[in-house]
Amino acid sequence: MNIQENLDINDTVRVSSRCFEVSPYLERYESPDMVRGVYAGRFFAIYNGEDPVHKYWTLRRKALLYDVPEKPVEISGPDSVPFLEKVLTRRVATLAEGRGRYAIACTPQGGVFMDGVLFRLGDERFWYVQADGAFETWLTAHSGGFDVMISDPRSRVIQIQGPASMDIMRAASAGGIDAGFKRFRAGFFHLGGQRLYVSRTGFTGELGYEIYCNGEATDHLALWDHLMAAGEPFGMEFSSTRSMTIRRIEAGILGNMTDMDTTMTPFQAGLGAFVDMDKGEFIGRAALLGADRRTLLYGVTCDAAVPGRGSTVQDGGAAVATLTAGVDSPTLGCGIGYARFREPGEWGGRELKVRLPDGDVHACRVVDLPFFDREKRIVRGLERTIP
Repeated sequence: MNIQENLDINDTVRVSSRCFEVSPYLERYESPDMVRGVYAGRFFAIYNGEDPVHKYWTLRRKALLYDVPEKPVEISGPDSVPFLEKVLTRRVATLAEGRGRYAIACTPQGGVFMDGVLFRLGDERFWYVQADGAFETWLTAHSGGFDVMISDPRSRVIQIQGPASMDIMRAASAGGIDAGFKRFRAGFFHLGGQRLYVSRTGFTGELGYEIYCNGEATDHLALWDHLMAAGEPFGMEFSSTRSMTIRRIEAGILGNMTDMDTTMTPFQAGLGAFVDMDKGEFIGRAALLGADRRTLLYGVTCDAAVPGRGSTVQDGGAAVATLTAGVDSPTLGCGIGYARFREPGEWGGRELKVRLPDGDVHACRVVDLPFFDREKRIVRGLERTIP
């Protein structure tokens, strides 16, 4: 799950490593202090003994390397396009080779089942880089009548994020990746003698890239060492995902099954822009036709405390929203979180109260998402000077 608040570091249990996939990069950063989470059936480090605020500012001012658990699923075959048109809310036929597109999969009732980025690797070959959840099984269950193959390319993903990431990737690719490689572009590049798929995407709201290994054909430790060597002159460090969690919440990036789930439509999650209602039939379209287009998900800021998961927003003593996640924002200097309101309304800009799980009540302000950089100048690489 994508719950990584301070309390989660101590609220842990022992789980057999045979049940979930262990990272091939683990040898390079494993420590006695490491706490791992499970996401898409994969272990990943949510804490590694580091100072998350230091790592956060390294992300914002330089760059961090993350070993992330998001999982690519391959969809290929003659019917790959019509099949993906059926299961995703975005138009697929217009996606060019070498491009990526954020796309949602809905349930027949219009709820959000999965979100991720779809890449077109060829005319009949796609990768969908999924969030948490059993999406491969979902695809297989809906593939009847289509000439498609659903497979696991066994690709682990590394993210390099931060304002120095463009310079680092230029060095790592011997100049193959430069400023002309725009956001949501993707392609194959040589990194340290290995040909790998790279996309300009990420989960932080910062300028960044993702590198996809080629299963067992990849020398993972050599790749790790090559990337770290390329990043060293630019101050790049490794980090667990704690710093990523802070930054992705500031950036308004939602976690599947935590901030949104099958009980929310894309409209209620504020993701209506990623639903192409005029593209033809897709799973959930009939339910979405008559759905309320207003969002239920807003941001909350609190100067006096961090409104974590399970806190409630109060309006005149009545609970009107529940917090799905909360962190302390170093950039804004206050606690922030996602609030899921029970009913749509003009909530943005309201001064309300937030009740923490321990019963304390503090003033809060409801804001639109993201919390800052609404023009996405940072992620587009237009603003690379961070105070």
